[in-house]
Amino acid sequence: MHYSSPSVDVDYEFEKLVNRMHPPRVTVDHITDRKSTLIKVDSANKRGSLLEVVQVLTDLNLLIKRAYISSDGGWFMDVFHVTDQYGNKLSEDIVTDHILQSLGRRGCSFRSLRGSVGVQCASQNTTIELTGRDRPGLLSKVFAVLADLKCNVVGAEIWTHNSRMASIVYITDEETGYPINDSDRLTKIKQLLLYVLKGDLDRRGAQTAVSVGSTHTQRRLHQLMYADRDYDTDEYDVPEGSSGCKPLVTVENCVERGYTVVNLRCPDRPKLLFDTVCTLTDMQYVVFHSTIIAEGSEAFQEYYIRHTDGCPISSEAERQRVIHCLEAAVKRRVSKGLRLELCGEDRLGLLSDVTRIFRENGLSVTRAEVTTRGSTAVNSFYVIDSSGNQVKSETIEAVRNVIGEIILNVKEDETFTKSKSPAQQTGGFSLGNLFKTRSEKFLYNLGLIRSCSEVA
Repeated sequence: MHYSSPSVDVDYEFEKLVNRMHPPRVTVDHITDRKSTLIKVDSANKRGSLLEVVQVLTDLNLLIKRAYISSDGGWFMDVFHVTDQYGNKLSEDIVTDHILQSLGRRGCSFRSLRGSVGVQCASQNTTIELTGRDRPGLLSKVFAVLADLKCNVVGAEIWTHNSRMASIVYITDEETGYPINDSDRLTKIKQLLLYVLKGDLDRRGAQTAVSVGSTHTQRRLHQLMYADRDYDTDEYDVPEGSSGCKPLVTVENCVERGYTVVNLRCPDRPKLLFDTVCTLTDMQYVVFHSTIIAEGSEAFQEYYIRHTDGCPISSEAERQRVIHCLEAAVKRRVSKGLRLELCGEDRLGLLSDVTRIFRENGLSVTRAEVTTRGSTAVNSFYVIDSSGNQVKSETIEAVRNVIGEIILNVKEDETFTKSKSPAQQTGGFSLGNLFKTRSEKFLYNLGLIRSCSEVA
């Protein structure tokens, strides 16, 4: 629960006044770029505006191919080149109202940053947040406890990274189908889940939280992982074969302008910009300028940032922390393992049974997405064997035979890439070098020219 102080209320009323005097403006341009749709956002500048806009585009499953952000002073202007999830220009304007709602009165909820930003799940569920050390069979035990306590899981998302696990689970009462409000019952749920999470190996500790209300699931998962310090890498915490490809992150101070310049280069994937902006926001940094290019297999991101106190990065320890946190932000969503999609009639204990079958067949879940559509359960699991290796085909067939009527499909993870890490460079990579002059870059960002070559 978030409590409002008088100063926060004054800031909130001031934000509403600024929005009334200078309402946000969103324009959608289908003509300037033949390959993508341009979305231009102008608004009074307030903390979190960039994150709110990027979150809207991400929730609409749009791919951001290029982006240019400028937010010096009291105003900000963002230009996004977007396509649909199939790489096509947008056929109709589906974003204007969503962005205006986010930046308008509904978007002023950024003052409750520690809880959530935006709304994704309806408030007719009870929300459970879990963090702790990941281990084989953990998810099976969590769902078994909920089934024993007569809790019906209507939705869930689970991330694992660096031997840590964070999950958000939405439940209802089995008998009534409504949220669980009884304080004694909620306390019991928390205590039993905490007992399961702690096990015998959790050196950092485990945490549970229960609430009735709304949250933006993936936004909150980033916050939980960051709070649990999943960016810390210790030798005993990293399972064999899980190192993967490290993103290339450079952090340097631009002394003459008082910024810290952060450059990120890694294989492109959906929701990458959302993930990095979430992390910079959680770390209390403000993005003043940014250039994003993601038109090939690789993505390049450049940020000019300062801490919320107005200062650039001031120490080597802070610089290293930014690097490690951005690496974690990129890798959290890149799931290791085979993607299994299960579809069948929903019932109490379904997830407990399915994850138990996984555990009994030596499968470990690295990520999961659970949804309920009417009376049908549509679930996705990313699995590896208990040794951290790829799953054998005979294991999948054994699981199919035991599951029975539930439809099980095997698919490749669309966010997982086998691309090797970019070649290490001795100097920092600057996206600004792709443009000849600052004026050319500004005109291009506004969509007034199609390329820098059009400037005389």
